[in-house]
Amino acid sequence: MRMTGNTIFITGGGSGIGQALASAFHAKGNKVIIGGRRKAQLEETVKAHPGMESCEIDVRDPDSIKAAANWLILHHPQLDVLINNAGIMKADQTGGVMDDELTVATIETNLLGPIRLTSALIEHLKAQPEATIVNVSSGLAFTPLAFTAVYSATKAAIHSWTMSLRVRLRGSSVRVLELAPPWVRTDLMGGRDEPRAMPLDMFIDETMDRLAFGVDEILVDRVRPLRDNAGPNELAFVETFNDQMAH
Repeated sequence: MRMTGNTIFITGGGSGIGQALASAFHAKGNKVIIGGRRKAQLEETVKAHPGMESCEIDVRDPDSIKAAANWLILHHPQLDVLINNAGIMKADQTGGVMDDELTVATIETNLLGPIRLTSALIEHLKAQPEATIVNVSSGLAFTPLAFTAVYSATKAAIHSWTMSLRVRLRGSSVRVLELAPPWVRTDLMGGRDEPRAMPLDMFIDETMDRLAFGVDEILVDRVRPLRDNAGPNELAFVETFNDQMAH
């Protein structure tokens, strides 16, 4: 994708990977608008990056999505990049009695949110001379982590939907990319100080390099074993991976 001169909307831009991507794109001279539910986090991020803007959005709420999309189109008609990054990841009880509220929240945030927001902005993006949609999935889209089974399933669904979206937009001005992070040191699942996770700055540096390459899947080296697992013997890999993560 083009790395400068864009107008970019990033959901979940007040923390973690979203915030770091926003900062990196801002440093390259792009107009960046960050979205999220937590106003204080958005304001703190914007304050640290003069020229950046924010837009409150709850990706679980269809009305909030519509309102944010309308605001973006009105105030930023040059919007040409959407990064669907917002997500939640919590341990679940797959194999036992599930917390239905958590299950619904995870599916609405991680899967329905990107689908609905993309739908709300797609005709605007298609009208741009050149546009990009980046859907953030996960290495767990390809190799699930059993104690976050619903999260892993939503990311697998995002991968599948992204491929369909890419096919449906062939011949249009919109490029569809998938960014599949490995375990990264963020507050997600308390991983900020986890030595097994990839340092956030290292992940962002490698990701920005890969985004400039023109490939459809943005994969840092650390995530490739999870991405390449799919095949007739994938269950054995999944079981070994989960045994390793349990210790």
